[in-house]
Amino acid sequence: MKITGVETIVLKKPVEHPVSDSLHTYDVGGHLLTKVRTDEGVTGTALTYFGRIHSGMETVKLIIDRELSEVIRGQDPHMVRKIRNDMYVATEYYGTVGVANFAIAAIDNALWDIMGKAAGLPTAMVLGARREAIPAYAMVGWYYGGGMKEFIKQCEDAASEGFGAVKLKVGRDSLAEDQERIRAIHKALGEEFRVMVDANCIFDEAEALRRGHAYEELGVYWFEEPLQPYMRDSHVRLRDKLRIPIAVGENYYTRHQFYDVIRSGGASIVQPDNRRAGGVTEWMDIAAVSEAAGCKLASHGGGPGNVNVLCAIENAIYMESGSLAKENEMFVTPLRMEKGCILIPDVPGMGTDVDETYMKLYRMDR
Repeated sequence: MKITGVETIVLKKPVEHPVSDSLHTYDVGGHLLTKVRTDEGVTGTALTYFGRIHSGMETVKLIIDRELSEVIRGQDPHMVRKIRNDMYVATEYYGTVGVANFAIAAIDNALWDIMGKAAGLPTAMVLGARREAIPAYAMVGWYYGGGMKEFIKQCEDAASEGFGAVKLKVGRDSLAEDQERIRAIHKALGEEFRVMVDANCIFDEAEALRRGHAYEELGVYWFEEPLQPYMRDSHVRLRDKLRIPIAVGENYYTRHQFYDVIRSGGASIVQPDNRRAGGVTEWMDIAAVSEAAGCKLASHGGGPGNVNVLCAIENAIYMESGSLAKENEMFVTPLRMEKGCILIPDVPGMGTDVDETYMKLYRMDR
């Protein structure tokens, strides 16, 4: 089997109701769909999500079209580690972190989709599955224009879908307001309902420590991104002083940056992002390093590709997800949830093929 070509398609969907975290407002939504074709008629697909960057899809598309498509053309898609190295070499002049890594990840994910399809198996089984489903939490605890009433409703809707945990944004306002949001969800869904919090790197070390103690008292399951990702020593000190697990990783690139933060002792839970981490091949290396160090692993982001990867990782504990009812509209194969866990899609490959109707509605080059 040989790679014959690559096609990239920009998909943009208007955001009717923008949401915010402690630092950002998400007012544009889009994906880059990458298709890698082969001479045996097997096509691999990958989706790269962009939540608040108007030009991100086009930038990654340019790197794939102008740089990487020729690097991988004619190669056997099963040679993923060789291809990964070739792509790193091709882009190292302007960096294999940042947007270049988004492009490498898209190709890598599509190659693993090809391997699953060629084998007639879900990619999780090709990787060596550890489980048939992964626990999922709903990232629905944003700051909404509708205020507390809408915030509570979104979390209640997630519980109605079957999620057993939700993640809330914190840090935009005072500690008292953070505490009010956490207590409101415990009141609405029950004290046993699991709650995580995410500060999106807004705090300094002293404020993260102050708020971390408060979150501990409220039974929060983890404290995500309390500090800027480059503040390694501060993360170590914070983890030493708090009982609540510190979760970091969505802003780290490749196994090398994860190795540094894991070795430093600055995290209890690592959270690879499929775009920044570098794709499935890199995920598996990150997972091995984190498991050996005694860390747990959860994803930043959801979707069928992440389900396949997490179900093949020994120390994986959670996948992040939005509402499945909303996410499933774009996929040929909808994701299914049972008892708070999302099942491996029952199709060969990653299950990332995009519904043709959705593509026609939102593609930008039609």
